[in-house]
Amino acid sequence: MPKLTIEDLKKIKDEYKATLALREGGNRAKITVHMGTCGIAAGARKVMEALLDEMTKNNITDIIVTTSGCAGLCSREPMATVEVVNEAPVKYCYLNGEKVRKVFREHLIGGKVVEEYALVVGSETAY
Repeated sequence: MPKLTIEDLKKIKDEYKATLALREGGNRAKITVHMGTCGIAAGARKVMEALLDEMTKNNITDIIVTTSGCAGLCSREPMATVEVVNEAPVKYCYLNGEKVRKVFREHLIGGKVVEEYALVVGSETAY
């Protein structure tokens, strides 16, 4: 492995700070990517990468991105929960990079639940 230069270290630091800033964003909404062992095995890392990419491309700073462990529905992974202020949370299942990008655009930006990927709204309502 080649030695890292000062420029390499600065680039790594800037990338880390940008990712950290996204995760600590504002408070209009929060999206939690469920990253227990089952979620990671099903592809949750790709979901997280796509989500952070969309936030960076759209310069979004008022949405918090976070992770959690298993949501208890391993067979439905990868999953993410979207919580918008003053609205019931929505749990999305069977996600991948393309699907989470659609959830980002339509739900987090557009305000419309993506019913085709939604598992539940609130705690008891199912689509």
